Amino acid sequence: MDRNVDNKGRWRKRTVAFRVSEEEAKLLDDCVSLSGLTKQDYILRRLLHREVVVQGNPRVYKALRNQMADIYTELQRIADVSEMSDEFQFTLQLIAETMNGLKEDNEWE
Repeated sequence: MDRNVDNKGRWRKRTVAFRVSEEEAKLLDDCVSLSGLTKQDYILRRLLHREVVVQGNPRVYKALRNQMADIYTELQRIADVSEMSDEFQFTLQLIAETMNGLKEDNEWE
């Protein structure tokens, strides 16, 4: 049995799993990639109502760049804001908040 120790020295030997739709999975993956955290850390922080603080690094920058390219393509496709899916609007808001929260220090670009 695989066991891991968390940052407080506790053994993590329990597995928690749940099912999601394709749309929910993509939204979760987008949130995780934009946070710079592992999926496990992201889900635990959100589940336990802990703040998710994005630390600017090359991986987050790449995720933001890729998401912005997807957004640009989607915006070109749609003619009316009312045609945007809830998932797309959520992702757009998350990216805007992430970009606003990044420090001006872009030495990793």
